[in-house]
Amino acid sequence: MMRKKYIYWKDDDMWLGYLEEFPDHWTQGETEEELKEHLIDIYKELTSGNIPNVRRIAEIEIS
Repeated sequence: MMRKKYIYWKDDDMWLGYLEEFPDHWTQGETEEELKEHLIDIYKELTSGNIPNVRRIAEIEIS
């Protein structure tokens, strides 16, 4: 099991969010739990290699 950070908020009656690593790919859910399920689905799809040109956020150490 791994852990991934995500950003989320409630807008009217929907929960919106995206994975910190993939800020271009937002999703939504009627509940916070549904949003989390959709975020997991997006993560699996984006890391499967089936979608070309996926932009990501990463860190680099510079000395």
